[in-house]
Amino acid sequence: MGHYAKVRQGKVVKVIVAEASFFDHFIDDSPGKWIQTSYNTRGGVHYEPNSNVTSSDQSKALRGNYAGIGYTYDSTLDAFYPPKPFNSWTLNTGSFTWESPEPYPTGDVTGSWTGSWNWEESSLSWVTSSF
Repeated sequence: MGHYAKVRQGKVVKVIVAEASFFDHFIDDSPGKWIQTSYNTRGGVHYEPNSNVTSSDQSKALRGNYAGIGYTYDSTLDAFYPPKPFNSWTLNTGSFTWESPEPYPTGDVTGSWTGSWNWEESSLSWVTSSF
């Protein structure tokens, strides 16, 4: 079985699971094109099924990321990537992930912080929020 994304005008509109032979007889008169995607590929890396363990066979790292509805398919790069989260972020065309203008913070700023980091587009910076 494989995963296939229906792409219309560069956007993923549907994802299905099917045998490759399914497309030998499948009649689809709706606009768009079916493109194979890899369920275990994310950030340009192929992982072992249902894990965060990098696969020893990176030839299976297909098209940057597993396609999701609303993702973009770039035919020039032959890759899927998610919607842009913020206007200031740029696409890393090696990993096909979005990167903020400032690196994600590491560590605890205050020594007692128990929240999480969130991107604030108005200040172009990471800010803390507590639960």
